[in-house]
Amino acid sequence: MGEKLLLTGNHAAAHACKHARVQVIAAYPITPQSPVTEKLSEFVSDGELNAEYVCVESEHSAISVCIAASSTGARTFTASSANGLCLMHEQLHWAAGARLPIVMGIANRAVAAPWNVWTDEQDSISQRDTGWIQMYCEDNQEIYDTIIQAYRIAEDKAVYAPIMVCYDGYILSHTEMPVETIDQELIDDFLPPYEPHTKLDPADPRIIGLVTFPWIRHDANKPGIEKFGAYPEIRFGLQKSLLKAVEKIKEVDEEFGKRFGRNYGLFKTYKCEDAEYLIMGLGTLACEARISADLLREEGYKVGVLSLKLFRPFPRYPLIEFMKQHAKLKGIAVFDRNLSYGYEGAVCSDFKATLYSARVDVPLHNYLAGIGGRDVDFKQIRDATRKTCEDIEAGKIDKEQEWINVFIEGCEK
Repeated sequence: MGEKLLLTGNHAAAHACKHARVQVIAAYPITPQSPVTEKLSEFVSDGELNAEYVCVESEHSAISVCIAASSTGARTFTASSANGLCLMHEQLHWAAGARLPIVMGIANRAVAAPWNVWTDEQDSISQRDTGWIQMYCEDNQEIYDTIIQAYRIAEDKAVYAPIMVCYDGYILSHTEMPVETIDQELIDDFLPPYEPHTKLDPADPRIIGLVTFPWIRHDANKPGIEKFGAYPEIRFGLQKSLLKAVEKIKEVDEEFGKRFGRNYGLFKTYKCEDAEYLIMGLGTLACEARISADLLREEGYKVGVLSLKLFRPFPRYPLIEFMKQHAKLKGIAVFDRNLSYGYEGAVCSDFKATLYSARVDVPLHNYLAGIGGRDVDFKQIRDATRKTCEDIEAGKIDKEQEWINVFIEGCEK
């Protein structure tokens, strides 16, 4: 089907962009994403990729270049991390509101202050309300496959929304793993050329980016058209498309699996068939938890793993269906490598709201793990999950979030 290469997560992302025939790349370096665009610059300079490679002076400019290029009908890519992604914040809203199918690789990294170049998911999680689809990866093969799928999803006429493909900095971005690539002609058949929703044509001049108004305007001069929507209707359309995108993401993933033998679903499960307790998380944390589940089963605890791939739009109804099919569940330990400050981890909050709306009564215990790249291994995940099992068995249902592998004494101020 293609070459099997030993690639870092960053280089897996670059190879996926090359095979997706990206036309415009906006590049600004920030650790740990820099090798993505560096590798793409090699592809362009060597003639392996026919694309415009634009070096910019900041991350804000990088996403601005993608917005402009995507508006003209070009397939675009950029990548970022941490404070660089935060600098893009204003334009992330613009890209989503303009319904531009930009794909961006996020090598997840802690946000300053204090300065920290190691992994956590605070950077992408803090952008969850900008209107971008967010997908999280467990390994480098998944990064490669997800970026190719992302273009197919983002450019679909029923979606037209930008996508972040997120993967843990260093743990994946700089670690080499075997990655099976796909022959170019097969990808070309799977991923058709980008057809923009608004085409710039000198014969049909138009203005893009007009200021909209909150009221509805009536136009009596156009029969059959009684009302023109303004800002609320545009935002309503984005929300409806994102909610419907869950099915499109599932559909594209299933087609990818039929063609190439690999697919990932909206979430992945491990030993959940008879599980009484679940470990839940994103990315490599959930991957590590599979070992924890095996060890806990040896101790007599029936534990499975629920690895969330799609975080935005949140796959609410598929998760509800999953929970209703697993009525034996007694409790869930949710491990977040992020924090909604003043409350709890973002995955825990969203999943808790999903269960409440469906009247699924299963207690969730939240653990904050791996903040700022602090090591969290399968033993620590095992011990925390065992604590959840013991607490719930003892009737301790409600519980504040706990920090894993953190020196607490003296850190209150």
